[in-house]
Amino acid sequence: MTRFPFGLRTKVIGLSLFLLCLPWLGYQYVWEMEKYLRHGQERTLEGTTQALATALHERPKLFDGQASFLKQVEKSRDLYAYQLNGAILLDGKLNEWEEYQHRFIQYGEAHQLMRADPNAPLTLSFTHMVGQYDGYLYAFFQVTDPTVVLRGKNALSVDRNDHLSIATLAPDNKFKRYIVATTQPGWISAFELPANPKQTVPVKPEVRIQGQWATTDVGYNVELRIPLDMVGSKLGFAISDVNDSKNRDVAAVVGTSALDTVDNLGTVLVPSPEIENIIKGMSHYSSRIWVVDKHGRVLAKSGDIRANDSVWTRTLEDEKSTTLWETFKRDYLHPLYYKILTKPPKDFIDSLQDSTELDGSHIQKALAGQQSSTWRLTPDNKAVVLAAASPIWIDNNVMGAVVAEETTHGIRTLRNRALEKLFNVILTIMSMGTLALFFFASSISNRIRKLRDEAENAIDSQGRVRNHLKPSKARDEIGDLSRSFSSIVGRLGQYTHYLENMSSRLSHELRTPVAVVRSSLEHLNLQTLDKDTQKYVDRAQEGVSRLSMILNNMSEATRLEQSLTQADITKFPLSQVVSGCMQGYQITYPEQGFSVKVPEQPLMMQGVPEYIAQLMDKLIANAIEFCDKDSAIEVTLTQVGKQATLLISNLGPELPVDMSEQIFDSMVSVRINQVQDKPHLGLGLYIARLVAEFHQGQILARNRSEHNGVDILVTLPLS
Repeated sequence: MTRFPFGLRTKVIGLSLFLLCLPWLGYQYVWEMEKYLRHGQERTLEGTTQALATALHERPKLFDGQASFLKQVEKSRDLYAYQLNGAILLDGKLNEWEEYQHRFIQYGEAHQLMRADPNAPLTLSFTHMVGQYDGYLYAFFQVTDPTVVLRGKNALSVDRNDHLSIATLAPDNKFKRYIVATTQPGWISAFELPANPKQTVPVKPEVRIQGQWATTDVGYNVELRIPLDMVGSKLGFAISDVNDSKNRDVAAVVGTSALDTVDNLGTVLVPSPEIENIIKGMSHYSSRIWVVDKHGRVLAKSGDIRANDSVWTRTLEDEKSTTLWETFKRDYLHPLYYKILTKPPKDFIDSLQDSTELDGSHIQKALAGQQSSTWRLTPDNKAVVLAAASPIWIDNNVMGAVVAEETTHGIRTLRNRALEKLFNVILTIMSMGTLALFFFASSISNRIRKLRDEAENAIDSQGRVRNHLKPSKARDEIGDLSRSFSSIVGRLGQYTHYLENMSSRLSHELRTPVAVVRSSLEHLNLQTLDKDTQKYVDRAQEGVSRLSMILNNMSEATRLEQSLTQADITKFPLSQVVSGCMQGYQITYPEQGFSVKVPEQPLMMQGVPEYIAQLMDKLIANAIEFCDKDSAIEVTLTQVGKQATLLISNLGPELPVDMSEQIFDSMVSVRINQVQDKPHLGLGLYIARLVAEFHQGQILARNRSEHNGVDILVTLPLS
């Protein structure tokens, strides 16, 4: 048979591979595009940092006052004036400082500057922080002191009581010392001390230092502010503790650094307004710019990475469209797409938002003189941040770095837009492909279903070929299969026709020689024969009789099938027919016991009573043959709804496995191969099935539930 290389299988495989390649190729393209966009964003941000660093090159005055020349920074000694969100209310309650509590520094045993009695326990400690807002340096001191000794109201000295000392190298490069002491809680009294650390008098009031002194359960709080033009790059604070109100000697001093000389003072870093003015233009964009000194401390900051007006996102703003397609995409497709895609979050955790010190591989490389960049995830894993850093050079030395940060929200949005369009194209192509495959598959399934129906209708339940298949002219596998089926059914029909006619032909052809033999034997019987010869003649006569019976049985089924097509259907009482037959069987088989249960109702039905009697003959004969000796055959007729049920049950051998339906086929027998009194061709139950189906009923065989016999169940419709 001819095979076609480009058949159904090739078409389906080719189309499937084509449809599967489209999403993969599109995704790979978008992925490569995103990598190039990230690379471009990285180069752009590095260029931004390099341009800003160029504006800060060789400008040492921007760094001289920021303590950037220190080799090492000690956090508790070298202070950082944090940028405050607003002015502090000087009330001594410290409420406004709570939001900055993660920046508080604790001073105690490790920060003592003097102790009168080294063996006495240190009871003095304090918590401290400085901040900057609107030209003022704010500071607070939460002091733990079990014994608070205030300045006497008439005392001339200001240092023989609990007090706060301040020392700084002023912007005019002069060493300045101040002391804060008060006679009672409330508004503080500040005084300027002589520059010589050995002198504590004379003093003069300093009204520019303002604040509050408030007592607490564990000591006292001091909250103050100092104008920034009074503070230089060096600054130190110290709390002096007096425990004896009589002799008023200082028992201990705890501070940020020693206040006796300029060299011993710690530094204070105040974010530079000059540098901030240079970089503040970046606040209009989504980049955030930091300027750090060589210790990583922030000198200035501008911008917010949470802004959504970067160059990557401004071009992606869509105009509001009310077209049907845009509405469909917005309401139905986008919710589906974003189950897979992720939208850039409008809000995320920015761990560096209020940082005063920065660190990272990119900053380390920039402080080493190399431009660098890096990527990081925010703590909540919602955003990816790109950071780039460039060094700031002064006299061939790196004095700091410019750090720029930017999220990848714009690129992610651009990628999402590209994937949305890709998904739209894929969805369209897949929909069209699915529709095409649906019609293609429907066409195939319809052709296969049609071929199946034709094959089923070609052969009836008895295995006879009723119709011939019409071969298909299609040049594909299904057409090839149709032609094969047509050829098979044709050959099967010829063979079935031969088998159907074989019994009638054999019966017809054998009747003449059987008649000749029979007549010859009859003539021999008319003559006087000796005893031995008569024995052989009788045996031959018996064989001829058996052969005649076989021929009659072979033609009985054929005659019945032919007569069923011409039978006259009448309405008759089924109960009377079954009762009459059973009365006859009881006379015919006197040695066989019967148990008969037939209702008194007539159970009227449409059909031929003679054929029902013939059905009873075959079933009873079959039951008698397989019935155990001395056991009765049970015959029960009942009505179930609009149907009559005839049950014939006998004790004896069970049916073999899978033979409950095959025993009703023609020429099928389950008898053991042995010498039998009568010939059996397996046509009895076949004739019973023909009669049951003629009356639109059903017949089935089953093993008894006790596994000791067989039930034959016949169901017939009642009228």
